[in-house]
Amino acid sequence: MTTDVTIIGAGLGGLTLARVLHVHGIPATVYEAEPSPAARSQGGMLDIHDYNGQLALEEADLMDEFRGIVLEGRQAMRVLDPDGTVLFDKADDGTGGRPEVQRGELRQVLLDSLPAGTVRWGHKVSGVRALGEGRHEVTFAGGGTVVTSLLVGADGAWSRVRRLLSTATPEYVGRSVVETYLFDAENRHPAAAKAVGGGSMIAPTPGREIFAHRERGDTLHAYVGLSGPQDRFAAIDFTDAAAATARIAEEFAGWAPELTALITDCDIPPVLRLLYALPTGHRWDRVPGVTLVGDAAHLTAPNGEGANLAMLDGAELAKALSAHPDDIDAALTEYEQAMFTRSSEAATFFDGEEAHGIDSENNTAHGLIAAFTRHEQAR
Repeated sequence: MTTDVTIIGAGLGGLTLARVLHVHGIPATVYEAEPSPAARSQGGMLDIHDYNGQLALEEADLMDEFRGIVLEGRQAMRVLDPDGTVLFDKADDGTGGRPEVQRGELRQVLLDSLPAGTVRWGHKVSGVRALGEGRHEVTFAGGGTVVTSLLVGADGAWSRVRRLLSTATPEYVGRSVVETYLFDAENRHPAAAKAVGGGSMIAPTPGREIFAHRERGDTLHAYVGLSGPQDRFAAIDFTDAAAATARIAEEFAGWAPELTALITDCDIPPVLRLLYALPTGHRWDRVPGVTLVGDAAHLTAPNGEGANLAMLDGAELAKALSAHPDDIDAALTEYEQAMFTRSSEAATFFDGEEAHGIDSENNTAHGLIAAFTRHEQAR
């Protein structure tokens, strides 16, 4: 294949694509809006699954590097009632298929695996347009353009490349999360640390839930989930950290103090994340010279699969391109048909069981444990 691949976005999907292409001897350039790899925090923990994310890392020939950043013991999982009662407590015995890593560390592994100059930082896309015969022009906000015969949008939820393929736009899913961090947890927040345990913890109820991870450096990272319209959250002034924290804590009145401490004892201002998704089963007709990976293609509300699917998308697209070096359209057709099916199936919970929403009457500790049990029995 002699055509260079132009990738927009240096997230996990775009970088995996670039890496697997490099393994197959296909050159690629990644354009990223952020000015440097350290421009912002890359988020928290990711469980990388043996049935998708790890398959991508195998194609990228990076499994040894991946194992080197796995946080041992973090596959432990516990489920609590709002009163703090531990109803489910599964230890990490080392046999699980979803080892946990820090997203930023995984991204750095991918960056380090690419030839120097592959990623062009500080290139925010301001426009894209078709030129005909599969060629596209990308314009950057800081000036300059690039013309490519193979354009890949790995540019996330609000992808600019997507508009070349689809008129779909993400819509609010009716729930949001508030992120909190507690640092030096064992010393400074012992009750919350005990509640979370050594891995992850969830305390679900209809309409509200608290999910937390124990990250590297004895940090507790919590996601406080609430359902409701956007106006509900717009009425909270998140520029006033104390007032916003108090307002969110009100939603969990009566909960165990070791759980509400994940809100009230936050060591940084709480961060609101409104959740959006593309239409279920989002797809498009084949357009020469352009495609999408990851959230740009199949954004969903967080379900544990997003990063894994993005990486597998990148790896599978690279494999298709290497298998059809003289027929880009055939490669994109092969990739997209498999990706459409894969991303639609990922909307289910455990092996085809439909996920219940936060407003479901089954969004309880007992409902979640029952789902875990059914999953284990089906294995």
